[in-house]
Amino acid sequence: MSREGRHCVTIRNIIYCLTVLGLIHICSDAFWIWRMTPLRSIQRPDFYMQRFGTTRSHPIEQLMAKAEARYQTLISRQTTDLKAAAASYRDSRGRHPPPGFDAWFEFARKHNAVVIEGLFDQIYRDLTPFWGISAKQMRDFAHHFDKRIYIRNGTANRTKDEHDNLSTDNRMEAWLHLVQGIEHFVPDIDMAMNVMDESRVVVPWEEITTYVNRGESTRVSLPSDEVVTQYRSLRLFNETLDEAPEVEWIGPGHFWDTVRVGCSLSTLGRHIEAATNFTGPPPFPPGRPGLSFQDYVSNWTFARDPCQHPLLQETHGAFIEPTSVSTTHTLVPIFGESKLSMNNDILIPAAAYLSESYGGGQYSDANVHGGKWSDKIAGVAWRGAASGGRNREENWTRFHRHRFVSMLNGTNVRNIQKDPVSSGEGRTFIEPSYATWDLAVTKIMKLGSWLNRIADVGFTDLWCLDPTNGPGCNYTDPYFEIAPYIAMAKQYEYKFLPDIDGSSFSGRYLAFLRSTSVPIKATIYSEWHDDRLIQWLHFVPMDNSFVDIYHILDFFLGYGDNVKMNDEKVGKSANDDKAEKIASRGKEWAQKVLRKEDMQVYMLRLLLEYARLCDDNREKLGYVGDLKNEPQ
Repeated sequence: MSREGRHCVTIRNIIYCLTVLGLIHICSDAFWIWRMTPLRSIQRPDFYMQRFGTTRSHPIEQLMAKAEARYQTLISRQTTDLKAAAASYRDSRGRHPPPGFDAWFEFARKHNAVVIEGLFDQIYRDLTPFWGISAKQMRDFAHHFDKRIYIRNGTANRTKDEHDNLSTDNRMEAWLHLVQGIEHFVPDIDMAMNVMDESRVVVPWEEITTYVNRGESTRVSLPSDEVVTQYRSLRLFNETLDEAPEVEWIGPGHFWDTVRVGCSLSTLGRHIEAATNFTGPPPFPPGRPGLSFQDYVSNWTFARDPCQHPLLQETHGAFIEPTSVSTTHTLVPIFGESKLSMNNDILIPAAAYLSESYGGGQYSDANVHGGKWSDKIAGVAWRGAASGGRNREENWTRFHRHRFVSMLNGTNVRNIQKDPVSSGEGRTFIEPSYATWDLAVTKIMKLGSWLNRIADVGFTDLWCLDPTNGPGCNYTDPYFEIAPYIAMAKQYEYKFLPDIDGSSFSGRYLAFLRSTSVPIKATIYSEWHDDRLIQWLHFVPMDNSFVDIYHILDFFLGYGDNVKMNDEKVGKSANDDKAEKIASRGKEWAQKVLRKEDMQVYMLRLLLEYARLCDDNREKLGYVGDLKNEPQ
């Protein structure tokens, strides 16, 4: 290269370097101007846009859009007349509706119920296996069960025992009252009722598959002239009921081994044996929750399934040491409030949703909703007991409620982040890196400081297995303080209301859905209403490890109204409107499909189907009134 050429290259290099230095100086000045400016409306700095792109919506926004599309598809299937409802039934179920379907539809119409066949799918998931056993087996078991609701000649009643505790009485009375509202539509039946918190029936997967296949084989719509349209009275079966059928009940032990037989052979949970050591902090998933969509729950059924998440046996009190256990591997018809994915109980509305005897009626009261969204505190509130099972000194660190309270306690989180090794042998979680990765708020302040400003979470009772005087517990007292009680009506003053399992499902869920706040739901249990609710439209789903709680709050709540920068409030989150939408849509939908009238409509449909299954003539029983005068 010539001397002149080398000179030109040198000049170009100098110009290039000066240009780069100038850009660095400009960017540096811009950064410090941005950093020192009070944050009023900006909630998502540049690093957020770098992750998701300037034209790409946040994953939660995408999930909300999918939820809206799913809802529109659902309501497009609503039926408003008997003929259309019966046709929709046959299309979905592959057989004629049960006798009394016309009376059921009129009852639903009279009570302004939304009739969409898909809202009743849970009934058929629950009942289909029972087509695989005889009607007599069902009648025999139910008739001899100690806790029973029965209908004779259009009148409902229940068994009573002087030794029943208050909880049993409350449950049975609540269910009896529900059935009495529809008793005149239902033929003679016996219903075995589960008054325990825990579900009762787990049939091995291989057996339940056989029963389901038998049930599927009976899905035939007979010609209408071959259909029997009247149930028979129990008195006409001429059977002796002297002895109860033998059913083996499994008591306390390694509960995971008891229930995992109900998992499919293709699931990991079926092949993982029960853990026996529950000391120390719980294991977390090695990566983000399975089938999550960029950190967030996208498949609600999968997220709740212990068969798909065997780590739950070490992180949820229901598997570590349940409060009570009485489980059978025999397929028997038992009605109950909630169940695990591997259970075969028949779901009905929970007594807590029906009775004013539970929590002073605060769980069932449809009139207490909370104030306007704009008047609410931009934060999270949760109060509850340290329930979930029998927590002991050697296992309490694995319990789900203890973990949840610890994860939202700012002081605890700050200590763990500062010194994870010596922050205490009793800590209930070790923060996975992905739990706080790319949080917008942590670019401004420490996670613990943020939680102290936005979260009001605590135990009102530590529920010690070896109780001391009062609500404390000697082995958890060093880690938890008893928090002041907050009534449900006061909790509605907060924008976000997490809902966490106790010893089974959480009885406050319906009240949260009816409120003007956003329920953030984590559970391993199914309930009667699950097909009526759409995640990311009516509630916010949360993984049972709770590792997504920080990202959920980061998106919706941002820095929170209580957080100040340079002595000025940051202001509401940029996504406050999206949270308000979920709160309002959930409340609006709950007022349409989760009323007590809707529970009666559901129960009536369920009992008509159950009565058919208990009839020896069940494969010919049906409603065909809408098919009259039509060619067959």
